[in-house]
Amino acid sequence: MTGLEENKHYCRITFMFYRLCCLLALAGLVVAPLHAKESNWFAVTVDNDLLVGVDNGYTNGIYFSWFEVRDQNERHVPHWLATPLSWSLDMENVKTSLQVYSVGQTMVTPEDITIETPPINEIPYSGTLLFNYTYIAVAETHADSIGTVIGIVGPSSGAEATQKWVHELMDGDEPKGWDTQLQDEIVFQFSRARLWRSWSASDDHMDLLVLGEAGLGTLSSFVASAMLFRFGEDLSRTFATPLLINTRSANPAAIKGGWYFFAGVRFEYLFNAIYTDGNTYRDSRSIDYDQSQIGLTTGLAYSWENVSITLALYESNISDEATRDITRFGTLTIGWRC
Repeated sequence: MTGLEENKHYCRITFMFYRLCCLLALAGLVVAPLHAKESNWFAVTVDNDLLVGVDNGYTNGIYFSWFEVRDQNERHVPHWLATPLSWSLDMENVKTSLQVYSVGQTMVTPEDITIETPPINEIPYSGTLLFNYTYIAVAETHADSIGTVIGIVGPSSGAEATQKWVHELMDGDEPKGWDTQLQDEIVFQFSRARLWRSWSASDDHMDLLVLGEAGLGTLSSFVASAMLFRFGEDLSRTFATPLLINTRSANPAAIKGGWYFFAGVRFEYLFNAIYTDGNTYRDSRSIDYDQSQIGLTTGLAYSWENVSITLALYESNISDEATRDITRFGTLTIGWRC
């Protein structure tokens, strides 16, 4: 079997995993029964650092997400996947809710992918294959989210094969250092967030969103706060969508003909992260980094009646030169009503 054939073989295995997760979600293993007053969306999100002129660190991510959105004055019952944190939700004033099921693959690489043994002080090669469930309860001026992520980091994620296949198809540099990647390990994370629509213009053309969030798990553990300013049309419908940024299920979205520009800042303290700290239960490559992080984002969300598109830029650690390029990337989400 040639190198290209081997890469294609592993890519097919990875894509079969994507299809299996999506089918399980849609078939009802992790999805509640459909409701008469429910609209469903499917979205694809692609993250890539080439959009900001680099090719290292968080170099690529692709996510396939299924959204179930209840109409006004209706709400889902949180799925059992949300059990660890569902007790923390205040459901009394909830007007609507949405559930998101997402499967995604990410890859992280050091600065120079053409050498077989990268310097020990550079971020290690790693790939993840993740399944994420997020429940969002939306009230008049605030929204709550709880999330559960489970997946695998290491060779079984298929990230090595995916990157080599894509680079060969695009005649790019061959990534040669994947033999030094993090080893196979099951990873998980539980997260909880609240977003407040703290100010809005009387004509609904501007608003200011404030977010508080925390996560716990081997994938990463953190506490964070953020602010997001938006300018556009029909903002009240979509103020809860920034709750999906951290899981990468989607970017802030517009719907039903709405649109907006957005710009934000995020302050975060990172207790641990598999990409930088390395394997949890065995020795592996890792790097030192500033655990106090500041991130910036800006983008545009635009929609038609049944299609939504968002283009955004993220830089998640502007205060730390050692890891600044690791989380600098561009991203595109395309969603459509099913």
